[in-house]
Amino acid sequence: MSSASAPNAIFSQVPYWMDIVSGRRQGICAGVCRAGLTLLTPAYSAAMSLRNLAFDRGWRSQTRAPACVISIGNLTAGGTGKTPTVAWVVRTLQALGGRPSIISRGYGGHDGVNDEKLLLDQLLPGVPHLLNPDRVAAAKELLSRAAPDRPQSIVLDDAFQHRRIARDFDLVLIDCLNPWGYGHLFPRGLLREPLRSLKRASCVLLTRCDQVDDETRQRILHTTRQWTAAPILSSSFQPTRLLNSQGERRRLEDLQREHVAAFCGIGNPVGFRRTLTSCGIAIPDNRFRIFPDHHAYQPAELKSLGEWARSVKAECLLTTQKDLVKIFTDTLGEIPLWALGIELRFEDQESEIQLAEMLRSVVGSATSRSF
Repeated sequence: MSSASAPNAIFSQVPYWMDIVSGRRQGICAGVCRAGLTLLTPAYSAAMSLRNLAFDRGWRSQTRAPACVISIGNLTAGGTGKTPTVAWVVRTLQALGGRPSIISRGYGGHDGVNDEKLLLDQLLPGVPHLLNPDRVAAAKELLSRAAPDRPQSIVLDDAFQHRRIARDFDLVLIDCLNPWGYGHLFPRGLLREPLRSLKRASCVLLTRCDQVDDETRQRILHTTRQWTAAPILSSSFQPTRLLNSQGERRRLEDLQREHVAAFCGIGNPVGFRRTLTSCGIAIPDNRFRIFPDHHAYQPAELKSLGEWARSVKAECLLTTQKDLVKIFTDTLGEIPLWALGIELRFEDQESEIQLAEMLRSVVGSATSRSF
C-alpha cells in the first residue's frame, strides 16, 4: 500500500481508529494506542516528504496528458465534500463547452464501481468515469477513444497526493469542521501530508463554512493563508431535496413534522448530521447510526436497520445520496427510506465566478500534447 493511499484505506475500514485519533476514546488503553501511533508517525512523515521531494526536484517523473487535467483533493483523509464539488466542476466544464471525464481511484470499489461512481453517474449522466488507482493508465484509456467520446478535460477525484499524472489545476478542499485532521499526520491523525503542501494548490476551497462560527472560520483562513498564496474561497453544501431509490421527491419541510431516524457510511458523518439540524430535523443519538466510509450494506444489516428504526418508532429513515445508491429499496422494515440531496454553494456569486474563470483559463491549453 502506498503512503498516499494508506490513510483512506484505514479510515474506511477501521472506524474505532477515528475514536482513538480524535480523542473521543479515553482510558489507559486509548492513551497507549495514541502513544504508539505517535511513534509511527515520523516514518510516514519521512516517506511522504521524500516522495514529494522526488516529484518537486524531478527525480520522479510526471506524465502530462494531452488534455486539461484538473485535480480535486484535500490534505486529510475522510470526507471534505469532494463528490458534490466534482459534480459542480464537471457541470461548469460542460457549460464552458468542454467534454469532461472523471477518473477516481475507487476506494471501496468492486468490479469497477463504488459509491462515488454510482452517485456521480446519477448526478452526471453520460459523463465518462473510470475507476483506476493508476491515473495515468486511466487517462490513456480515455484519451485513446475516438471523437466525440474523447474528452477535452479530465477531472481527477481525490488526487492531490497522486502526483504521477501532472495537472493544470489543483483545487484543494479544506473542511471547516476538521481542517487539520486533529493536528497530526497519519497514523496519529488524519493529515495525509503537512500543511506546507498547500503551496501546490491552484485554489483552496473551504467547505462547510456555514457549520462553524466566524471566529473559527477566520482562524482556518489565517492558517491556510500562511501556507499558500492561491485564492481561498468559501462554500457550503446546501440541502436541495429529498429523493428515494424510485426517483420520487419530497420537500425538506415535510420531515419537520415526522419522527426521523438517520444513518450513513460516509467520511464525515458529523457534517451530515449538522446539515439535517440546519433543515430543522434534529436527530438524537439513539436515532443516528454511523457505518464506516464506503460501507457496503449487507442484507442482514439492512434488515437490522429496519428493526432498529421500528424500535425507535421512526416514521421515516434518512441517509445520504452516496449511501442510497447502494441500497436498492425505498423502504427498510416498511419504513420509508429517503436520501438528502445536497449541492455545492459558494459564499457569494463573485467566488463562484472567480473559480469558473480560473477553470476557463486552463481549459483548452493542453490540446496539442501527446503521451
